[in-house]
Amino acid sequence: MPTDQPPSFARILSGLAESGPDQPAIVCGAERVSRAEVERRANRLARAYLERGVQVGDFVSIVLPNSIEFYVALIAAWKVGAIPQPLSARMPAGERDEILKLADPRLVVGLDTTVWPSLPAGYLPAHSEAPLPDRVSPAWKAPASGGSTGRPKLIVAGQPSVLPADTGKLFHMRADDRQLVAGPLYHNSPLTFSSLGLFLGQELVVLPSFDAVAALEAIAEHRITWVNLVPTMMLRMLRAIEAEPDRFDVSSLRIVWHMAAPCPDWLKQAWIELIGPEAVIEMYGSTESIAYTVITGTEWLTHRGSVGRPLSGEIAILDPAGAPVPAGEIGEVFMRSAAPMYHYKGAEARRHGDWESVGDLGRLDEEGFLYLSDRRTDLILSGGANIYPAEVEAAITEHPAVLTCAVVGLPDVDLGQRVHAVVQTAEKLTESELLSYLAERLVRYKVPRSVEFVDEPLRSDAGKVRRGAIRDAAIERLGATPTRKDSDA
Repeated sequence: MPTDQPPSFARILSGLAESGPDQPAIVCGAERVSRAEVERRANRLARAYLERGVQVGDFVSIVLPNSIEFYVALIAAWKVGAIPQPLSARMPAGERDEILKLADPRLVVGLDTTVWPSLPAGYLPAHSEAPLPDRVSPAWKAPASGGSTGRPKLIVAGQPSVLPADTGKLFHMRADDRQLVAGPLYHNSPLTFSSLGLFLGQELVVLPSFDAVAALEAIAEHRITWVNLVPTMMLRMLRAIEAEPDRFDVSSLRIVWHMAAPCPDWLKQAWIELIGPEAVIEMYGSTESIAYTVITGTEWLTHRGSVGRPLSGEIAILDPAGAPVPAGEIGEVFMRSAAPMYHYKGAEARRHGDWESVGDLGRLDEEGFLYLSDRRTDLILSGGANIYPAEVEAAITEHPAVLTCAVVGLPDVDLGQRVHAVVQTAEKLTESELLSYLAERLVRYKVPRSVEFVDEPLRSDAGKVRRGAIRDAAIERLGATPTRKDSDA
């Protein structure tokens, strides 16, 4: 390896295990492991990968829940130069198999299958724990996504499994941070930030699955200093704090880094008041990592609603013809970077020249701060007016009885589409009560024409919502026929 090459992930983790073998590395539930123990397990598992023919550049699909076992499988893949391809362990078999067909992995970990070579969950061979030769994967991750098309694709990172200097500083991370891993590890943000935490030598406290009370208790017990959340988590945690204001201690938090979905202004303000503006940092980007913006809570207070200015890459707002729109006007958000950051397997990028889009709508102000509206595929056209579901959802979730919600457009003979809200509540709430509440916060044409109440959460632990499925189910229940097939968010 050239001397000017950044160190590989495998070499970094081996070095940490050697310099501080007894230092805690990962806590998940009742299990706690040291750096040395993670290293030993990963070396043993990596040899099992090699026995099954895994080579540099091969995909290794990891179908495991949040666990120490997940990280061991991940690190073992890097140690043999493979590309980790994480998948949800709770994904329906049909959807999972479509992604596996696309990936055609050399090995599947955590799933018993006869189609591909596989290792079951809990597998740890009695192989040597000795170090392996240093290898570098050509792509350090390949998460899956349905994206705006509804068809599976892999987003294969354009960066090898090496760590450039000062990467942690970009995300306000320090080696002495204790990081709470609250989201699912098959999702890009928890995977990326917790991996970076491992490379820095942080102690990771991993939730097996997200629960607001469990997250708050973990923050207090482990004196968590850095956490990545999505707005759904922030809302549920805030509701828990409001219900028992003297129970939870969040004073250890140094950074709450949030992203992955629009954050309502009122919710952001509440977190700023809870832990201070410099502790609340928002990032906007995508798994493709073409470009991203960052905004601190202090900046946000003077640019309310913004997701910040580009910290990496460039961002432009273009019209349907690909021409830039004036500052303040809404258009489609396009990004570009100086070097390739990813490639798709199973899809083609949406491009205008060297600009790429993931389907979001927004505007830039005169200072270059970005403000998002919604996804292009989620825009509701009602009576000639553009209605952005995220704005309506923000108003709905401000009601203290609401836990989650999703707003979709349903076919309407008169309006083309009408605004429909599906709402999960923590306590009894009637449609008339909710609509009266919204009438004080939204212009009349944005207030939902119909409301359904459900018992189950409408967003995943990663903060994502499948609008297409929610829309189709609502159409079926209400006996309407869709005018067209819209895709998922």
